[in-house]
Amino acid sequence: MQYDVHPSGPREIEQQLLKRMRVWIIALAVVCVGSGMFIGALLAGHPAIAQNDAQVACAPEALSASFAEIARRVEPAVVNIDTVSALDIAMRDTDEEDGEQNAPPSGNPFSDMFRRRRPPTTRGVGSGFIVDPKGYILTNQHVVEGATRIIVQLQTGEKLRGEIIGMDEDTDLAVIKVNAGRDLPTVKFGNSDEVQVGDWVLAIGSPFGLDQTVTAGIISTKDRQTRGASNFQRFIQTDAAINRGNSGGPLVNMRGEVIGVNSQIATTTGDYNGIGFALPSNTAAFVYHQIVAQGRVRRGYLGVFLESVQREYAQVYGLPEARGAIITELSEEPSPASRAGLQHGDIIIEFNGQPVTNAQDLINKVAATPVGQTVNIAYLREVNGKFERRTTSVAVGERPSRKAARHRAASGERARPRRNDERPRLGLTLSELTPQIIAERNLRGARGLLITEVEPDSLADDANLLKGWVIQRVNRTSVNTLADFERIVNALKPGDPVVMIVISYEGGRANQRIVQFTYQ
Repeated sequence: MQYDVHPSGPREIEQQLLKRMRVWIIALAVVCVGSGMFIGALLAGHPAIAQNDAQVACAPEALSASFAEIARRVEPAVVNIDTVSALDIAMRDTDEEDGEQNAPPSGNPFSDMFRRRRPPTTRGVGSGFIVDPKGYILTNQHVVEGATRIIVQLQTGEKLRGEIIGMDEDTDLAVIKVNAGRDLPTVKFGNSDEVQVGDWVLAIGSPFGLDQTVTAGIISTKDRQTRGASNFQRFIQTDAAINRGNSGGPLVNMRGEVIGVNSQIATTTGDYNGIGFALPSNTAAFVYHQIVAQGRVRRGYLGVFLESVQREYAQVYGLPEARGAIITELSEEPSPASRAGLQHGDIIIEFNGQPVTNAQDLINKVAATPVGQTVNIAYLREVNGKFERRTTSVAVGERPSRKAARHRAASGERARPRRNDERPRLGLTLSELTPQIIAERNLRGARGLLITEVEPDSLADDANLLKGWVIQRVNRTSVNTLADFERIVNALKPGDPVVMIVISYEGGRANQRIVQFTYQ
């Protein structure tokens, strides 16, 4: 059988196949492009997820390398401090014992050795860090205070005798010096105002005497005030492990800069509980430079006791905003403030051209002002129920040295659960001031109502009112009888602000306080 084959047949078939393939290729391309656009649109809202997964995969290694590099750079400047202190025992059990102490030698050296008992001593351990190649070291005052011998151990293992250059009790800081005969490795201060909650930090020191120990954590909060702290101790809180012996060591950021001096821990056991406190580096640097320059710290001083203007005070007294520092009392001796005409009840709102936020802000501004400098102060004074803005010039004095301020800063409003009562209860038991009470308690000249009991966990307890204080005014109204007090309290509604002017008696003198809280 024979088939006829036309030369043009295959070409036509090939052309048709090519056309169909082109159509399929174009269609497939369109589908791919469309699918790509669709998938891209879905992923467009989540690009960070894939990126973060990649970053997370690398983060532990990168973070570990950073920690190692920081430790390598900082550890040479961190020192271990051992101290020996003689116990002060100024008594003897019997005259016979004194006689044995002062008896002449017996000729038996062993007997004489045991007879001459050395005064008992106690040993301490702490940390510090070198801030000047000449051997200046910053540490805590409580590490070296009262020490009769200070031994500083460098990272190299070399031990040097330390000498106290100066101490500052208001910040619990001290500067000591060693003579190594060469320049020593140092660390530099960072700007503690720039740190943020959540930043990684390293604490380096000698917990339990284990020198060159590094722990890591984050900044938990800033500007933390602890119980018993002075006005100049507002701490950086961290969860980096800090234990006994870490005191005086540096808290460093991820650039290897010191942003705090490890000083305190909050603990129920005496050891690490996850909360440590470091004095900010800006405060530490100020103290260090003053001690090195003049052997002590000189801070500006007005001679006033202050409370912050809080929301309740602003509402009760009709102030446009809760800002400023209220003068509750002036020091007894002629003070810079009294010489400038300032009075208790005045509200300082500007210091040297800068707005005053609260009492602590004013304390910081005054303390940082050179002693003797004249500054301008703007304040509000209540006249006939209205506040007038006034100005005065004050020559800043020198703050007396003392470990803690006489007045605590305002505690602020604290949240508390509502009671089941129909109305919130203050939790106060009061008594009118009778001549007998005034005589018994030495309250000469006092007017108001005496606090005889404060119910635990009550509004009054939360506001830190104490038994023995005298309430003089409530919300700008004098209270001399229980009826006066009940009339004011009965008019309060939940959520109303309450401002009490009270008198506390400490050390035989009366001190005015302002207590602010919300009736809730």
